[in-house]
Amino acid sequence: MLIVKKFGGTSVENNERIFHVAKRCVEEYNKGNDVVVVLSAMGKYTDELIDMAKDINENPSERELDMLCAIGEQMSVALMAMAFHKLGVPAVSLNAFQVKMHTNSDHGNAWLTRIETDRIRKELAQKNIVIVTGFQGVDENNDYTTLGRGGSDTTAVALAAALQADACEIYTDVDGVYTADPRKDPTARKLDEISYDDMLKMALNGAQVLHSRCVEMAKKYNIPLVVRSSMNEEEGTVVKGHGTMV
Repeated sequence: MLIVKKFGGTSVENNERIFHVAKRCVEEYNKGNDVVVVLSAMGKYTDELIDMAKDINENPSERELDMLCAIGEQMSVALMAMAFHKLGVPAVSLNAFQVKMHTNSDHGNAWLTRIETDRIRKELAQKNIVIVTGFQGVDENNDYTTLGRGGSDTTAVALAAALQADACEIYTDVDGVYTADPRKDPTARKLDEISYDDMLKMALNGAQVLHSRCVEMAKKYNIPLVVRSSMNEEEGTVVKGHGTMV
């Protein structure tokens, strides 16, 4: 099986969490599965980079801002590869240029147009865990672009579609999709499954578990998603063609 696993910034915000994620991925790898990992920047690092930019120029060029923000995910994937090596597992980190993740030139809110899979498949054939930068792409001028809010989720779904993956797992700081925000509503219930359409409605109404663009792409290519916590072993919520809010 080929599994795509995406981890957000809180899941890799420090060394302890990086190794926690690495060990979870090694468990999958040791089952004999091919593993592709998509990472966001560590913690709030993207926000810190934007603050740095605005300390220099309060109105920075969108192109240069994307050039700067691409650093965050590249740092995450390189450190994660080092963690796998420390655990004795072969792994390689790849950025959007190395893959290559083609986008349009809408800096700050780019759309993925095509993904080349040859490099990833080559690395998987050599039994490497492949770690790919989320949130970023490359336009026709070979300039870095960023995908906007929820960009790493979109990267993961797009990779799952391009690679014809058997599963796409989105790891967050919550253990699934709830009927309401459990931090605000104590009666909120976690759903075992939910349809693309219902998940899309929730996303458009402000739920921040998955971005609407990610859900739209999963629906288009019929990629089942599993939303689960990186902090525990709970099963999470399956987002697929037919689900229930009951």
